[in-house]
Amino acid sequence: MSRIGKKPVELPSGVSASVSGQTIEVKGPKGTRTFTATDDVTLTVADNAVSVIPRGKSKRARQQWGMSRSMVANLVTGVSEGFKRELEIQGVGYRATAQGESLKLALGYSHDVDFAVPAGVTVTTPKNTEIVVEGIDQQLVGQVAANIREWRAPEPYKGKGIRYKGEYIFRKEGKKK
Repeated sequence: MSRIGKKPVELPSGVSASVSGQTIEVKGPKGTRTFTATDDVTLTVADNAVSVIPRGKSKRARQQWGMSRSMVANLVTGVSEGFKRELEIQGVGYRATAQGESLKLALGYSHDVDFAVPAGVTVTTPKNTEIVVEGIDQQLVGQVAANIREWRAPEPYKGKGIRYKGEYIFRKEGKKK
């Protein structure tokens, strides 16, 4: 039995869901998202909550049960609150500035990096050493944050680079003479 799948997803005020076949559409104050479930589960909306029920007792049906419930919960969270990833930049001369639909990064290269921000995600820079990635799609927000971090991942000797806020970087000792 799936412990995650058993619990229905509550719809907060201002959020509505509609099911047509295997597709659920969730509308909220931040936008609209859809998810198409596999044929192994049944989606139902009742009493201001979305329930996911497996069709059968096969291993695949039980796997899809919990995964589908998690996906629906992420849709509801995305359209009501949204998702956010925060990045920090450490290093002398390393900085970031948001300019419209692009992010300009100075990361110690001979040139500045212009990162094109995809649609559905907003990138802001409260300080020139902080980057905030926000959106309603959890997967897209995480992927954009990972792509930005990839330009200069934190190195273990001095800790320079782009890291997630609160991320611990294991530091190494340098060469001995």
